Amino acid sequence: MASLGNSPGYDHSDPFDSGFLAVSAIHTLYYEQYSSRDGKPVLFLHGGPGGQTSKSNTVYFNPAVYRTVLFDQRGSGKSTPNAEIRENTTRHLVDDIEKLRNHCGIPKWHCVFGGSWGTTLGLVYAQTHPELVASLILRGIFTVRKEELLWSRGTGAARIFPDLFEDFITYLPQEDRDDAFQGYYKLLTSENRETKLAAARSWNTWDMSIGSLQPNPAIHDKIKDDNWSLAHALLECHYFAHGAWLEEGQILKKNNLDRIRHIPATIIQGRYDMVCPPQTAYDLHQAWPESRLYWIPDAGHAPSEPGIHRKLVEVCDEYALL
Repeated sequence: MASLGNSPGYDHSDPFDSGFLAVSAIHTLYYEQYSSRDGKPVLFLHGGPGGQTSKSNTVYFNPAVYRTVLFDQRGSGKSTPNAEIRENTTRHLVDDIEKLRNHCGIPKWHCVFGGSWGTTLGLVYAQTHPELVASLILRGIFTVRKEELLWSRGTGAARIFPDLFEDFITYLPQEDRDDAFQGYYKLLTSENRETKLAAARSWNTWDMSIGSLQPNPAIHDKIKDDNWSLAHALLECHYFAHGAWLEEGQILKKNNLDRIRHIPATIIQGRYDMVCPPQTAYDLHQAWPESRLYWIPDAGHAPSEPGIHRKLVEVCDEYALL
């Protein structure tokens, strides 16, 4: 459980607890717990929707202090069934966090840590259960407003990556190109598995290509994993096509932010984020000045980018002292 050499962060032993938690007649969640039951409980929320967790996600959390809890959200990662969209909404995921908290015997989260879609889920969870969250660490802010969705697949990133966006949008039939979310959703929910997988690869290729300031070809290897690729694309599209079942601008509304103003919160945002527009981090901080906002000047969206990684470890170390 030593520090990781010259790279900031922490190495962890294998989980002291892992397993599957049935949360509905359909869904079972996979979860892991690291370090010690006596540590300060931190909940790691992965992105996507449709992402997944791995031991590498524990790197931010000092094992001498934290008890780190990871789980794969409905339909994602090792949770079953894979790529299942029935009974899969934001409300379901918030309820799942509560079921997991109770299953693990955790009275209150010392910290809820989320990146990208994980910030959406973390903020909605905190606004629903403000008494159960002692602090928030949020990287790459996303609140599922229409302008944010258009940024990632239209008005914003498409102007920076016009060649790649052309590949993404022209994959769709001409009549479906005005609404990429509905167009891809039609393909991703096809009865034909090959149709779904091919559309998923196209969707994910765009996502993976704009995720970091410096291209990293290795990340495209994930697209070759059919289970990951389908879950990631289908669940993202499922949530985005439905606005994550949130009211437009819900998270940023004053009455909802008033519920969490007392919670220490840090926002970490890459200045050149093409996935989650930096404007959203700024809007959140402006509406919630009690939070802290750190701009990372040489980074895009990915948590692996050096500046983002360093700041996440630094803030987690700071919050360990709360």
